Amino acid sequence: MATTCIANATIFDGTGAAPFVGDLMIDGNRITSVTPAGSASRPAADTLIDAQGRFLMPGMTEGHAHLSFENVCRTEDLITPTPEEQVFTAARGAKALIDAGFTSAYGASEAKLRLAVAVRNQVNAGRLPGPRIRAGGLEISVTGAMGDEGREHDPRPGGPATIVDGADEMRRAVRLHCREGVDNIKLDVSGDPFYPSTPGHTTPMTFEEIRVAAETAHAYGRRINAHTRSIEGSKHCVRAGVDGLFHTEYADEELLDLMEEARERIFVVPTVGLFHQIMNGEASAHGLSPEVGGHMNIPDLLENSIKTHTELRKRGIRHLIGGDYGFGWSKQGEQARDLQFFVRYYGYAPADALLCATRNGGLAMRAEGDLGTLAAGQLADLLLIDGNPLEDIALLTEHSRLALIMKDGAIHKLAPALTLPPASEPARTPAHSGIAA
Repeated sequence: MATTCIANATIFDGTGAAPFVGDLMIDGNRITSVTPAGSASRPAADTLIDAQGRFLMPGMTEGHAHLSFENVCRTEDLITPTPEEQVFTAARGAKALIDAGFTSAYGASEAKLRLAVAVRNQVNAGRLPGPRIRAGGLEISVTGAMGDEGREHDPRPGGPATIVDGADEMRRAVRLHCREGVDNIKLDVSGDPFYPSTPGHTTPMTFEEIRVAAETAHAYGRRINAHTRSIEGSKHCVRAGVDGLFHTEYADEELLDLMEEARERIFVVPTVGLFHQIMNGEASAHGLSPEVGGHMNIPDLLENSIKTHTELRKRGIRHLIGGDYGFGWSKQGEQARDLQFFVRYYGYAPADALLCATRNGGLAMRAEGDLGTLAAGQLADLLLIDGNPLEDIALLTEHSRLALIMKDGAIHKLAPALTLPPASEPARTPAHSGIAA
């Protein structure tokens, strides 16, 4: 297989170690060595990229992906377009993510059951550009809860959701999702501020329904995730064996203790960006002004999000970044903004926020543990950045700063300044990233 050497890089390997200057070797789609400068002679490679001190890091994971959400402002934007139209939307969402340095997408849910499945398959076959995808399907909800858009006079089969009631219907719904190729099952366990009849602190779904869903998904070897904001809903999820908890604003001491006990098993994905955007007026042009956000109880959700996720950070819970991008005010490809929000609202240091986007994301994507860090044997998903994100985390929102994007050992983007030279050893150049070796 072809070999590639990325030389003279400032390497952030995603393990928690301090960055260092060195070289990284790739054979096919796997990293074969990561060598600090001066520790060994550089092996020959078919392709050599002189990083010239740029910041080398693992690719990022969007931890709550909705590939088929594109400028959505109302439920009808999800349920009325045809499948033929929406598969193109999902394909554009996948391309936007990898163009933004997200080499993995951990699926939440989509507008129709097989949209992410179809795009995942095409990306895996090399016919479409996109990240690694764990495909989400439809949300699974219960009558009268988030996702149920039906009314007695207008009986819809749900919005962008499968509506079930009881354990038997839940089991069948999860089996159907697995049959159709979905990787990640998603439950709507709690309420939501966009559904006034079931606000965020309510829990319409029962523990038994959640437990059966988790057991069924795991029996098929799939992951199961939950939209959960309420304290009771989140406790149900942890006790029932749910893998990923989305949102999780409200908490008490018992819930925090439960999550800490399960910290080697669960992943938690806050969506603080949505609250920030509404309360800072970024959604005002779409009818979601800060005043409207106040009526929707967004300030209370934001306050509790800060309190809960700051405490979860201190307890070592594995956070992922991303979530609920694809609305009219939060475009696909802007997910790296969450790194700034993790620093601003939850007290993360920039390096630790990067670990949420890289190491933690890789573990969520692949239980094998071979993604999300730069080490021998790991999959070669990586980014080369102009500048130092540890000094300015906002750099990762500037797509022009992404000098190299590589997924599975294949180059998706290579900046003109890094035009591939002949495979001969370049002169070592000092790192310009401002990080000491």
